[in-house]
Amino acid sequence: MPDSLVPDAARFVTCPPAEFRSSGEEAMAAARAGIARLKALRPPYTVREVLELYDEAMGALDDASSRASVARHSHPDAAMREAGEAAEQALETLLNDIRMDRGVYDVLASLDLSREDAPTRKWMEKVLREFRRAGVDRDAATRARVKELQEELIRIGQEFSRNILQDTRTQALPPSALEGLPDDYVRAHPPGADGQVRITTDYPDIIPFMTYSRDAKARETMWRLFRLRGHPANVDVLQRMVTRRHELATLLGYRNWAAYSTEDKMIRDEQAAADFIEKISTASAARTQHDYAVLLERKRREVPSAQRVDPWDQTYLEDRVRAEQYAFDSQLVRPYFEYSRVKQGVLDLTARLFGVTYRRVPDAPAWHPEVETYDVYEGDTLRGRFFLDMHPRDDKYKHAAQFTLTSGKTGYRLPEGVLLCNFPRPGAEPALLQHSDVVTFFHEFGHLLHHVFGGHTRWAGVSGVRTEWDFVEAPSQMLEEWARDTASLQTFALHHQTGEPIPADLVTRMNRADEFGKGLWVRQQMFYAALSLELYRREPGSVDVTELVRELQGKYTPFPYVEGTYFHLSFGHLDGYSSNYYTYMWSMVIAKDLFTVFQQKGLLDPVPAQAYRREVLEPGGSADAAKLVHAFLGRDYDFRAYEEWLNKAA
Repeated sequence: MPDSLVPDAARFVTCPPAEFRSSGEEAMAAARAGIARLKALRPPYTVREVLELYDEAMGALDDASSRASVARHSHPDAAMREAGEAAEQALETLLNDIRMDRGVYDVLASLDLSREDAPTRKWMEKVLREFRRAGVDRDAATRARVKELQEELIRIGQEFSRNILQDTRTQALPPSALEGLPDDYVRAHPPGADGQVRITTDYPDIIPFMTYSRDAKARETMWRLFRLRGHPANVDVLQRMVTRRHELATLLGYRNWAAYSTEDKMIRDEQAAADFIEKISTASAARTQHDYAVLLERKRREVPSAQRVDPWDQTYLEDRVRAEQYAFDSQLVRPYFEYSRVKQGVLDLTARLFGVTYRRVPDAPAWHPEVETYDVYEGDTLRGRFFLDMHPRDDKYKHAAQFTLTSGKTGYRLPEGVLLCNFPRPGAEPALLQHSDVVTFFHEFGHLLHHVFGGHTRWAGVSGVRTEWDFVEAPSQMLEEWARDTASLQTFALHHQTGEPIPADLVTRMNRADEFGKGLWVRQQMFYAALSLELYRREPGSVDVTELVRELQGKYTPFPYVEGTYFHLSFGHLDGYSSNYYTYMWSMVIAKDLFTVFQQKGLLDPVPAQAYRREVLEPGGSADAAKLVHAFLGRDYDFRAYEEWLNKAA
């Protein structure tokens, strides 16, 4: 195997900060040199020569930026996190400079691609559009202002993210607040010297607490605390982000940022996104009303005079309804979802389905002792590498996501990806997961598979998950279905004490109970989608974000805005996804349709799984997502499977 095909990107994230900075500078120097050679070309030159120069130059920047992002979001050393943030800014600035370079654009636009294959033509169509969207064809004054705005937005986005990342809050509560929590949770939160227990806003703490604590006042306290993260630090930061994005979009000739941001998605237009949100909201309205009425009826058993369900009651009451009306106590499944077995189960299932093996690389360099490294093999052929960084720690990314470390390219580089999650850590107590954690694990692993399998394209520019943004979630959402399938679960969901597989009737009751609350969940998602869209559709000077939250929360959910809370200041998607949170539900419509093939042919049958790998995952972004889906389904995707899922009776 050539040295270039040995995965080694982690060495750039495990070196001293000075060496890390040097690697970023070397990547920028390589990119500048490649672009200079491209601009200096004189006929006759081949299309292949031009495209290779451009692809490698941009690939060097993309990979260095990916490594910087991993360092910024996960490295335990503050100096490395700071170096990652600085590198991201410098790399993104150079990337934008290249996309505003008319000399580069003119060379690429002059190429005769008529004899090139469809993936190459599709890639260059995207590239030239990116140049135009960056303002390459604008006058010098406009380009200068665009450059200023782009550089400022990089800094603003990093500040917004950093303020969330560093804002873990802790609340002291009486031990009685833990009544209803599982025994292992209680043991993990012993009283301190003052007799109080301490609960943080990190997911492994707050999610079980909000689900099981019987103390409504304590739940309210934690709910409010969770929705103060990012406040007040992000008040001004978010306003600046929205204002500058609006200026950038209008400067480039768009109505607003939402119009700019949806143009290159499957949906194509901001009004189409708004229409989609309304379509989903209307379809889920009756279900939402029913769910809320059931919760209110259940609350009145504890508070007879209750006139409403408060938002801090929702998760707790949903769990109680599922236990009492659907004969499913969510604590009963936790002993079957011990973290290490879930991890191995995800690995074994996906390896079997997709025809690969995962080999642990115990001596591979990593940025934290808990990080596990795996190589992906197909037969004797190495196909990629991934890293599992799965437990919470200070200053680490707070949610769950797949990060790129290296984008693959056939004959040049193998794809490398990272999962950053925040699952309970195995230790003196077994790390027992919620079923929702298991679903999350499958979801994020779906992104990882997309990155690895799609990382063998001819061009790095279409490698991995570089599909339209509103399709990116579909493969990961589709893989969630294996976390709900009895036969799949029984391959790994073994009781951590007895070793018995999870009973089929328990899975049936779990799935039936999970149907309850679906309407509320969908409408909550549509609230998030509407907020992200409207925030970037309206004139920034006329928008009070808190007032917008109040307006849209009242429109889409039965839970009115709670004064003194600011969830939007820790809603990280307002930076990364900006106006496009609708994409989660848009992708889910497609995911439900993709899943119909597996429903027909069997979830444990490798044949449809490998067809799906071949038709949907492996092409990466080398074709329109709608064409990839058509190739797998044998038809265009439609709304029927999603509608059936939405209307399925609890």
